[in-house]
Amino acid sequence: MSESDRATLAGGCFWCIEAAFKQLDGVESAVSGYCGGHVDDPTYEAVCRGETGHAEAVQVTYDPDVLAYEDLLEVFFSIHNPTTKDREGPDVGTQYRSAVYYHDDGQRETVERFVDELEAEGVYDDPIVTEIEPLERFWEAEAYHQDYFEKNPNKPYCAANVRPKVQKVREKFAGHTAD
Repeated sequence: MSESDRATLAGGCFWCIEAAFKQLDGVESAVSGYCGGHVDDPTYEAVCRGETGHAEAVQVTYDPDVLAYEDLLEVFFSIHNPTTKDREGPDVGTQYRSAVYYHDDGQRETVERFVDELEAEGVYDDPIVTEIEPLERFWEAEAYHQDYFEKNPNKPYCAANVRPKVQKVREKFAGHTAD
């Protein structure tokens, strides 16, 4: 599998993003982790305290014969608010910023064009603040964060924040879901 078969995205709590992308046919894995910081091997606690500069992110490995990078971007921009800086729903802090970490120039060009089109179409009332940065390093989050929603669907945070994003993907992108 080549590097172009991965997308690394940050849009709030990684539990939400990971669970939403796992609904899509063609997604082989979605791993929660950290990107964009200045500390090697960050911990969840340090990221949450804002000590590392990392964003909670998800690295999606996908089959481009089933799902295009543009499809991933469409889902990503529909399941979080890319117009609020350092915030997604109840989560506030730089670790919850909206960011696309591109793996190559093709992804960079695609996401820049995608954002330009969203802006031109007036999809959002406010300007998109999503950061578009090269992927320097993806640090996999601690094991207890992986598949969090699947393991904890009835925890209050999951019921209030993750489940609606999962349902939105199942409804809005039914043609791409793995059911």
